[in-house]
Amino acid sequence: MIKAENVSKQFIRNVRNDEKGKASFKRRTKEEFYAVNGVSLEAKEGEILGILGPNGAGKTTLLRMLSCIMEPTDGNIEIYDRDSNLITDMVEKKKHIGYLSGNTKLYNRFSTRELLWILADIYGISKEDTESRIEFIENVLEMHSFIDNRIEKLSTGQTQRANIARCLIHTPDIYIFDEPTLGLDVISSDAIVNFMKKEKENNKCVLYSTHYMEEAQYLCDRIFMIYKGQKIAYGTPAELMEATSTDNLRDTFKVLINKEGGSDEF
Repeated sequence: MIKAENVSKQFIRNVRNDEKGKASFKRRTKEEFYAVNGVSLEAKEGEILGILGPNGAGKTTLLRMLSCIMEPTDGNIEIYDRDSNLITDMVEKKKHIGYLSGNTKLYNRFSTRELLWILADIYGISKEDTESRIEFIENVLEMHSFIDNRIEKLSTGQTQRANIARCLIHTPDIYIFDEPTLGLDVISSDAIVNFMKKEKENNKCVLYSTHYMEEAQYLCDRIFMIYKGQKIAYGTPAELMEATSTDNLRDTFKVLINKEGGSDEF
């Protein structure tokens, strides 16, 4: 299980301003802002939690903090093992998490199988366990036709499945995926969606960000909607649709965004 309590992340950005009386002269000033501001959520074993929001809402920053890659400015993130014991060591926390970012790069000169063997060695996994884990990954992600091809030769969908395979080799209890099906064909997208469903059945915890509302409505047990760094809704798809008098998550999202005074563009 993973829990975030009142988590915030502050950054500093440069802002261009026109100096008074000199419209053609521009100077930069520094401005503090919160990409995520006071967010609390909980994701449990055996469930899929969808993180939804428009571009720039703070989804990726939130996922990076949850995966212990980025440290919050304020608040606390707790990771628990399967026996509900709080994990305090950072290395141990990361062993329990499989994180897929939107811009993760792979070693193009290797095949997926070679990459998995390298990662298994880094994690200290035995040869026997590595062989069985790779076989499992090959089956669950339907990689039989390309697992031994060099990554640079793979299609976009195949590369994404190779990327997800990287997250599975150490058999984590928590998966955190940032846009795992973005831009993929139906076959690759279905393989990833089916994987998440199977891991839920294996009592794993899955958090994933997506722009595909129909996918989230079909797949997620609960939805966390974020806008301008803050929570605007949290509940099951049915609860959110009932609360907004809508019959699909896309319309639900539009109602909630308009309520916050934003654009309904998604």
